[in-house]
Amino acid sequence: MTADGGVLTGVGVGPGDPELVTVAAARAIASADVVAYHAKPGGASAARAAAEPYLHDGQIHELLSYPVTTGDTTHPGGYAGALAEFYVEAAQRLSRHLDAGRDVVVLALGDPMLYSSYQHLHRLLADRPGTRAARIIPGVTSITAAADVLARPLAEDDEVLTVLPGTLDEDELSRRLRDTDTAVVMKLGRTWPKVRRALDRAGVLERAYVVARIGMMGQESLPATEVAEVPYFAVAVVPSHREGVSAASTDPMAAAEPSGNGEVVVVGLGPGDPVWTTPEVSRELELAEDLVGYSTYINRVPERVGQRRHLSDNKVEAERAAMALDLAARGRRVAVVSSGDPGVFAMAAAVLETADDDAWRGVTVRVVPGMTAAQAVASRVGAPLGHDFGMISLSDRLKPWEVIARRVHALAGADMAFAVYNPASRTRRRQVAELRDIVLEHQDPGTPVIVARAVGSDGECVTVTTLAEFDPGVVDMRTMLIIGASTTRIYQGPEGPRVFTSRRYG
Repeated sequence: MTADGGVLTGVGVGPGDPELVTVAAARAIASADVVAYHAKPGGASAARAAAEPYLHDGQIHELLSYPVTTGDTTHPGGYAGALAEFYVEAAQRLSRHLDAGRDVVVLALGDPMLYSSYQHLHRLLADRPGTRAARIIPGVTSITAAADVLARPLAEDDEVLTVLPGTLDEDELSRRLRDTDTAVVMKLGRTWPKVRRALDRAGVLERAYVVARIGMMGQESLPATEVAEVPYFAVAVVPSHREGVSAASTDPMAAAEPSGNGEVVVVGLGPGDPVWTTPEVSRELELAEDLVGYSTYINRVPERVGQRRHLSDNKVEAERAAMALDLAARGRRVAVVSSGDPGVFAMAAAVLETADDDAWRGVTVRVVPGMTAAQAVASRVGAPLGHDFGMISLSDRLKPWEVIARRVHALAGADMAFAVYNPASRTRRRQVAELRDIVLEHQDPGTPVIVARAVGSDGECVTVTTLAEFDPGVVDMRTMLIIGASTTRIYQGPEGPRVFTSRRYG
């Protein structure tokens, strides 16, 4: 205790288990002159129970009992008014200790800065003259603790985790659950019926869990489909879908029993924007029992209850095709997912090549087209592919560069526009410059070049330049090029450069 004012410390005590209290939190609790904690009206404090082993005789305890815990109140200001008045009164009680030079610890379940009552006290007390200093000690959150109880990843790789309060409107909850990869919903209790409906509407109820009383007496975890009522100290978890499917994906024979005549349908989602996915492709995706594909493309497909998702790396096309055919041979309806059009530098050829084997020729393989990346890029600037055109991939992973160079010579020498897929990667850089030099042997330096990056996404960038001005250094893995011909023209329209390849000669 000092004459200069006391130190205010917000201490996270974790979800409820005293053994999940951090070393820093235990030291702060043990050294405090005053320990404050919240409880519902007439109830015991769960935060105090977690901190109990670290308390000692001689400390002053301040029980901050909420006046109300639901929206029902006779307070003239309603629920918000009742709580605002409570926090002001609680701050006044604690300020008297701080003014007297006593160090005050305020306990918070989980972390002090995540849906915690401590946040309100911190705003009122941290910067006042009688508080010598204010600090916050983090705590283990129920978010991560629940995932650990389930032993299921919350998020992997580039998945997006969303934390939601169950007090949100049902429509808003459902929308946000649909728009994220994984989620944790807090503030359950009385909100559970609404949250359960939102999970169902979002199509994630079947993979959701409820974890209740984490670290407390009566801890339990159940699939959300089996839960009718939950206590306030509970969270709903929609974990990473990859953990569940990856184990199944390693063994295609572990799939569910066949449901009928199996088949493989190879579909193209289009270049990126969901509006470019055709109704026919969407219908096939809805009917499929299994989805097989590169993880980036599978993650573009909305999840559906009961549908199995088999994600893989982008470099295992033959293995991916064999897995799809194996599942179909057992009676499963399988959709192999590609970007763009599946027949253009994508999975259709890989599946058909693998199916050309005695083991698979009896399996039905259908191909459902999609919009190509070349079409999407061309549309952004006009009609650069409006006459005869070609398409080529600059990737030398499956064919030697000598073959690629010979074909570029042929395309440029034939004087027709062409689209260039896979022009570069992080390690494959020189080919773009060589492409430019080869085309300059046949075409004028003023020949139009379209450089399009991430078309159909938020990061879309499309630039119109010429062979002479084209900088190969700007090309990356998400870039497509369109090289014009002698009949390709540029003019300035009200919306920017317009590019077209004339259908007329002479």
